Parts: sequence; structure tokens; C-alpha cells
Amino acid sequence: MQLNALDFFIIGISYKNSNAEVRGRYSLDPKSKLSLLTKAKEYSIESVMAISTCNRTEVLGFVKDPEILIDLLCDVTNGSKEEFKKLAYTHSGSTAIKHLFKVGSGLESQILGDFEIIGQLKHSAAISKKEGLLNTYLERLITSVIRASKKIKTETSLSTGATSVSFASVQYICNNVENINNKNILLFGTGKIGRNTCENLIKQTKNSQITLINRTKNKAEKIAGKFNLKVKDISDLSDEINKTDVLVVATGALESTVSKQLIKNKAPLLILDLSIPKNVSEDVSGLDNVRLIHLDDLSKITDKTFESRKKEIPKALEIIDLVINEFENWLETRKYAPTIRALKSKLTDFKNLELENLKKKKDGFNYEHAELISDNIIQKITNHFAHHLINENVTGNNSEELIKKVFNLEKTL
Repeated sequence: MQLNALDFFIIGISYKNSNAEVRGRYSLDPKSKLSLLTKAKEYSIESVMAISTCNRTEVLGFVKDPEILIDLLCDVTNGSKEEFKKLAYTHSGSTAIKHLFKVGSGLESQILGDFEIIGQLKHSAAISKKEGLLNTYLERLITSVIRASKKIKTETSLSTGATSVSFASVQYICNNVENINNKNILLFGTGKIGRNTCENLIKQTKNSQITLINRTKNKAEKIAGKFNLKVKDISDLSDEINKTDVLVVATGALESTVSKQLIKNKAPLLILDLSIPKNVSEDVSGLDNVRLIHLDDLSKITDKTFESRKKEIPKALEIIDLVINEFENWLETRKYAPTIRALKSKLTDFKNLELENLKKKKDGFNYEHAELISDNIIQKITNHFAHHLINENVTGNNSEELIKKVFNLEKTL
């Protein structure tokens, strides 16, 4: 299939146009993400992938109508098409490409410079590839986005300071809880954000009074063993909440896991809900002793390095434009690839015919040596044609037609 950027679409919903509750209705857990890919096959979609983070949910792929991607997402989540269309965005072609680069480089994150999305992109691409739903175009595009992200991270200061949800949450805790080194901290949920938060807590607070709870206990035990922390069963959740000073909730549940009924203690309690959808019930905020902070609140709190990170945006955009240009050059190469392959095949046929004739006519003819020289010449010739087609801005298509006509390539394409 001829790659066509005009058929590449991204549909999504993000923190820019929806709150955590709304985003939660369109979030994708591993099961629903796999269901989306299965449905994509039923729609005969060639290439598609989905990303779902605390910031956003996006589906990207090759379709004739972006409505198909919206159907896919709404079919496997709890959100409605009507609500999605009111709040969502749709990008296509070069605009979609630029958007994906900005997302992968932390320029579209709730916390400017958050690069954790790259892990999601890699994982989502791997799943789509395993399911046979990642074409050459999309695979190369994701690889280019990852490369741009790495360049931005190493060549700019965009990632200085609090640039991730886990880092920002720990910074908030340290800035708002006195004597945090001696406080009891309970971490409920040990997914990626939970693990990162745990590591940041230990590094920044030197607190050894951290308890972990996870629905799958052995996952919590692996992390606890690394840092010599306590682990409790999920059945102990209420008891542990009532012993703690700070509760960090980072579960992947699709419904609330912490409610007002679980909190019996009247002592001050700071709760950070880092989950999408929200995993702490809103009724908890009605308790006088509880301060409830969600990740949407964290994104509004800027640290002292924020202004310096903003100044790095032009540098990041320059890197993005450079890598996009390289990607587009590759795409142009792909555009003319069938013609170049056919030309190389035609020249190889000429070579084989001439070498066979010489082999019959000349005694002691060194066939292997002549073939090596001929192949090198053929490669140089095809490279020159390829370079001409890619860089001939005005008459590239006319040149391609001329090459086809001169070498009679139509039959081989």
C-alpha cells in the first residue's frame, strides 16, 4: 500500500479541554486497549495504536474518516461519542505529525517537560506491532518521535525541575507537610507512577516509614524489598489509612478505591490522587481533617524552574522541525521506492544477460569479479536516480514518468 500522510489521523482528549473525571471516561487500561485493536481489525484498519495517560487519551492511525477512530475509542470506554466530539481534537496529515512530536517531547504535558509519555508510546507501538497493526510509516514515525525526545532531553533544559507527576507530587508533599521525614506515608498502587513516586519519596525525604499496598501483593513486595519498606494486604487498607499522615493513591482502577467510609481518624491527612480516572471519592473532600489534591491541581503549581523551562521551548521546536524534516525526506524516498526497485531490477537483468554472453565468448572470463563491479555500478546509478527524484522539487513526478518510459518499467511496477 502506498503510504499517504493525508490518511493519517489523531483523535484525542486531554487535560487542555477536559477535567480528570471526563478524561477518566475515555481512559484505556490494558484490556480495553487490546479490545480497541481487536475492533480495528474488524474495521480492516491497516495501522493503529492508542495511548492513555493521566494527561490524555489518543488514538492514531490510517483511516479514510477519523470518525472510525472515534467509534473505536467510544466502543471500548465509558464515554459517549456526543461528549467526546464536544471536547476532543482531531489532527490529520502534517498537523498530526507535529502534534505527536510535541506530545512525545513533553511540550503538551500537564507539567511542561514531562517525558514519561515516551514509555507509553514505545509500549503502545510494541502492542500494535505484535497485533500486526503497525505499518512502516507509523513505526518509523514513532521511532523519529523517540529520537527527537532524546535529543531535546539531552540538548535542552526542558526537563529541569518538577517535570513529572510523581516528581511534582513529592515536591508538593515536601513543601506542605512539616517534618515529612518523620511522618507515616502510605502508597496505594504500585504501577509506573506509584513506583516512581515511591523512589522520589525515598530520595527526597529519607523517610523509612513508608508502607505499600497493592491489589497484587507480590508487585508491592518487589518494590518494598528494593527499599526495605513495609507491605500490607489490601484488606488492611482502612486500618493503614487511619494510621498515616500522607496517602498517595496511584491505582489503575476504573472506579473509586478510597471513600469517606474508610477514613475514621480525625487527625490531619493529606491525600494525593494521581489516578485517571479519579480513585478517591469526592465525598472525602468534605472531611474537615482531609486535604485532597488531584494531579490536575499539581499541574497548576509551578516550581522555581518553570520559567527557565519555558525559555527552552523554541530550542525544542527547532529540534522537532529538524527531525520532522528527516522523516519527510525518508517518506519521499519511500514514495519513489517502487520505481527505484524496478529500475534496479531492469539494470540487473541487463547485467546478467551481458555477463552470460561474455562468459560464453571469452575463455577465462572472471564472472565473479565482473559481477561485483557491475553490482557496484548499478548501485551508484540507482542512488543517483533516487537522489534526483527526492530533490527535484518541481519536476519529480515528471522525472519519475520519464524513467519509467525510458526503461519500460510499467510492466514491472
